[in-house]
This record gives sequence, structure tokens and C-alpha cells, in this order.
Amino acid sequence: MTMASVPRRLVAECLGTGMLVCTVVGSGIMADDLTDDTALALLGNTIPTGAILFVLITVLGPVSGAHFNPVVSMVSSLKGDMPWVLAIFYTVAQILGGVSGTVVAHGMFELPVVSFSGKRRAGASQFLAEVVAAFGLLMTILAGVKQREEAVPSLVGLYITAAYWFTASTSFANPAVAIARSFSDTFAGIRPVDVPLFVVAEITGALLGLALCTWLFHDPDSSKSVTVRLEGGRPVRGGGSPAGGTGGAVERSEGLVAVKGEEEEGIEIETMNGTVDTFI
Repeated sequence: MTMASVPRRLVAECLGTGMLVCTVVGSGIMADDLTDDTALALLGNTIPTGAILFVLITVLGPVSGAHFNPVVSMVSSLKGDMPWVLAIFYTVAQILGGVSGTVVAHGMFELPVVSFSGKRRAGASQFLAEVVAAFGLLMTILAGVKQREEAVPSLVGLYITAAYWFTASTSFANPAVAIARSFSDTFAGIRPVDVPLFVVAEITGALLGLALCTWLFHDPDSSKSVTVRLEGGRPVRGGGSPAGGTGGAVERSEGLVAVKGEEEEGIEIETMNGTVDTFI
């Protein structure tokens, strides 16, 4: 997938995180206004959040990768998929977008632009819940990309929908969202003093998810490469026996399966892991 220019990617991350937080905070306010039943209010908060994640990842994924989450950007950099400098810019855009989403939600419900939350979310149980929430989210994303990339929007939306109910913290799993929700003294809020605990837990969970996925889905064939010496424009197998030509030898033939085709300036070799390389 070809990504857009950096400014467009940053705007997409800011917009996506903003819409996500606006949905979380806004649906929480609406649910709390409509019912005194906490379970019903949580359900009214859960469904819109899972739904908007599916929409945002689907429509903005081709632009920025649809991280909307600093720990996702961090893991992307650790995997070598994006430079650290860009990950930092992503994080800033996500935090700014998240806080803006809170402000917009407050405006729609005629609340003060900023009202720091007094909702306590502290203690070992909350820390563990956020470790689990972030771990599961990163597992879902990384495994989803590995196994069925087109399903990632659905997988993330469904995971967060479930995690709202099985984690004691209602699954923030996102430092930008945690920071943004501290600016809202509503159903979805969190005390500013509790945010650092959540951020540390989310980073811990994300790193654990990355470590497990790296081991669990490691493909030993993916590290194999094929080095071929060409003579007369043809690849040849070891011992001087040509693969359809004359002369030369294969220096290292692990993973060599077949000659895919031939062009004027080079040929393509398919390796065991399914990749195709052109040798000039």
C-alpha cells in the first residue's frame, strides 16, 4: 500500500483520533443522559466506539495506516515499518486530535470546553486491565495484518467492543485517548493524575504483544535469500547445470523454486516464501 505525503498522513491521524475520541466521549455523554442504568450506558458507549473504529480504519487506513494510537506507531517503528521521527509526529497529531475530539463533543452537548475529570481509575487492577487491553489490541492488529489484512478494520472494532466489557478499565488501550479523556468530566473521563499509570500499562502491553507476535508468527523461510550468478542472461543451478541455459553456477540455492520469467535486462526468481526477486 502506497502512503500519502507526510502532511496528509498527519492530518489523517489527527482527524481519525479526533473522531474516535469524539465518539467515545459523545456517546458516553448521550448514554449517561438517557439512562441511570450503568450497564445500559456502557453498552451505549461500546457500540458506537466499535462501529466508528471500523469506519475510520477502513477510510483512513490507505492514507496513514490508521494508527490513531501512539503505541501502534511505536510498535510500527520498532518493527522497522516507519522512522522514529515520523512516529513522534504521528503521536503529536494523535494527541492534538484526541483533545480536539473531546472539545467538539463537549460543544455538541453544551458542556464547558474543558472540564478535567474527577473519575478515579487507579490501582493494580486498572494497571493490569490496561496491560491486557493494549496487549490484545496489538495482537489483534499484528496477527490480523499477518493472516488477513483486509479484515483488520472489523477485527479491531470487534476486539475493542469485547474489551470494553472484559477489562476492568473498559479498555482505553491508547495513550492519546487516555490523555484526551482526562479533559472530560463525563461518563468516559479519567482523572489526569491516573493517566501516567494508564500510559505505562499501555506501552507495556503493546511491547508484550509485539514480542509474542514476533515469536508466534515467525516464518523461518522469510529470512532466506537466493544469490544467483548469471551467464548469458540465464540462472543456473549448482554444479554448472543450467536452469534452461548454459554456464555459471548458483552460489547459494536455499529457497530456490522456479524461474518465473525472463525479461531483456533480468529474470525473476520465486523463493520458498513466495517472494519474487529480479536479478539483473
